[in-house]
Amino acid sequence: MTYDLVATLSPLLTAEASAEAYAAGSEPGDLEQAVWLRLLERLERDGPPPDPAGWLRKAVRAEARRSRRTTRRERPYGIEPADETRPGPEQLAVTAARHRALREAVRRLPGRCPRLIEALLSPQDLTYREIAGELGISQGSLGPERSRCLGCLRRLLTPEVAVREARG
Repeated sequence: MTYDLVATLSPLLTAEASAEAYAAGSEPGDLEQAVWLRLLERLERDGPPPDPAGWLRKAVRAEARRSRRTTRRERPYGIEPADETRPGPEQLAVTAARHRALREAVRRLPGRCPRLIEALLSPQDLTYREIAGELGISQGSLGPERSRCLGCLRRLLTPEVAVREARG
């Protein structure tokens, strides 16, 4: 029954929605979807309309009126509010969570690794000479020590941080 009704009304709905959409400021497909939804709701609630073609015409016009009212109320922004160059709140939250996980893992490192990694991550952008002086080790042993500490950090983070998949 429903399939026959849909098959019968489909060409009429397409024509009616195409005729009303421009004046309503919407797309014909949007009007069609709204009317199909309205028909399904009616079928569930009251059964099929006695005059399906007449009901469909009235429903298209009602949806077109609703669309016009909505279009009149909506105002475009004078300028684009979204700044694509800056990260959104979701990205900021994810980044903050990653930084917290990194700092927590750094604190769990053995020996002088926490101090070494903190010095490497310092916003002051310390040189190897400055880091070696701060830690009291020779500048020549800083590279191997850094490699060992980064290996430990990598092992700590592996179970906590999911490996990013290549996108493309």
